[in-house]
Amino acid sequence: MERRYDLLIIGAGPAGMSAAIYGSRAGLKTAMIEMGAPGGKLIKTHEISNWPGIKGTNGAKLASDMFEHSTHFGAEYLYGNVVRVEDGAEYKRVVCEDETVYEGKAVIVATGTQERMMNIPGEEENVGRGVSYCAVCDGAFFRNQEVVVVGGGNSALEEAMYLSEIVSKVYIVIRRDVFRADEIVQKAIENNPKIEVIRKHIPVRVEDDGNRVTGLVIKNVDTNEEQTIETHGIFPYIGLDPCTAFLEGLPVLNKYGYMEVNENCETSIKGIYGAGDVVAKPLRQVVTATNDGAVAAQHAFHAIKGI
Repeated sequence: MERRYDLLIIGAGPAGMSAAIYGSRAGLKTAMIEMGAPGGKLIKTHEISNWPGIKGTNGAKLASDMFEHSTHFGAEYLYGNVVRVEDGAEYKRVVCEDETVYEGKAVIVATGTQERMMNIPGEEENVGRGVSYCAVCDGAFFRNQEVVVVGGGNSALEEAMYLSEIVSKVYIVIRRDVFRADEIVQKAIENNPKIEVIRKHIPVRVEDDGNRVTGLVIKNVDTNEEQTIETHGIFPYIGLDPCTAFLEGLPVLNKYGYMEVNENCETSIKGIYGAGDVVAKPLRQVVTATNDGAVAAQHAFHAIKGI
């Protein structure tokens, strides 16, 4: 099965949905291809407080509003797991796992990132049994219990704040003695009586009773002394990896797997663009993702129409 479009967008997070708005509004035959629910990480975010014009809103609500807008001008929403992108002459080919092939004069990759695992014993087998990478999704399972958040960046601290509204106590484990998060978030953590920070420690092992998590073993980076935090809930937020495996073989990635683009969000292959968190850049936020989507779609429009 083959279907042709002017503009194909892989991914329906903020970058992809923004691109869909700009592309379809400009009159391009546009489609978004997504293997999950539209919204990307927005649907996993409890509160968004840095979207201009809105002091605070639920991430899932913002994602829903964006999705409705993204299809308002005629862009199609297609379900598919993309496994390969092929460079063609006039059309690029986007191949899905079910062997469906879509063709587009331009392709915008907006697949974002996925959470990095701790890669310690006991982690993988306990995913869904106490190890979770989404506090908004699973926090309610640990109501009035003690949980552990691993990581010292904005995401870790923001999720710890969210969890503190549900659980009895949150331990934050960080490798260094300082956070990497914004100062305003750090102050919120310091002023929260339900949060305890354990500095200069790393996770080394997840313990369980055969059915669920019972604790997290951590190690002091200076003394190598180990201790166990008794808990049924562990939330790692230690970094992200780009979702770009389907682009391997194309000269569009850096050594870390992120897409390299120019000021127009175009890669070294004419007609293939990168937008949002999947791009190599210093700041990954909703506003920067939507910016990329708009820039990529607008440039694609001009390139396709020759104006």
